[in-house]
Amino acid sequence: MRILSAFGIGLLFGFGILISGMANPAKVLNFFDLFGTWDPSLAFVMGGALMVAGPGYAILFRRRARPVMAPRFDLPDTRRIDAPLILGSLGFGAGWGIAGFCPGGALPALGTARWEVVLFVAAMAAGLLLVRALRATQARRAVA
Repeated sequence: MRILSAFGIGLLFGFGILISGMANPAKVLNFFDLFGTWDPSLAFVMGGALMVAGPGYAILFRRRARPVMAPRFDLPDTRRIDAPLILGSLGFGAGWGIAGFCPGGALPALGTARWEVVLFVAAMAAGLLLVRALRATQARRAVA
């Protein structure tokens, strides 16, 4: 049931990304081009998402609710701002600003079979695997 639920939620998210235009790199890049062909429409998409997510989180945390299909919510256990967080944020922002894709927009755009999308997702996957390998190496060194 968890897999089916995750699939349905992911499908809904993907359709939302496609319909909103966030899977279109030209639209995203126009959003970031403040002094050229600026297109503010994605601000409304993001604002709408915040209007749904913000109250949802507030209600859940106020009631100390727990997930229906999991023992607990999987949230970060630290509020510390460290180098990996800053570097990851810079990489995310740079990739989004240069390529016009973020992970949420790139995965649904894979359905277009455009080489740029495939290349972006492959590079993103390689980066994730590299970080995982580096963290595993650091963990082994810390134990030794």
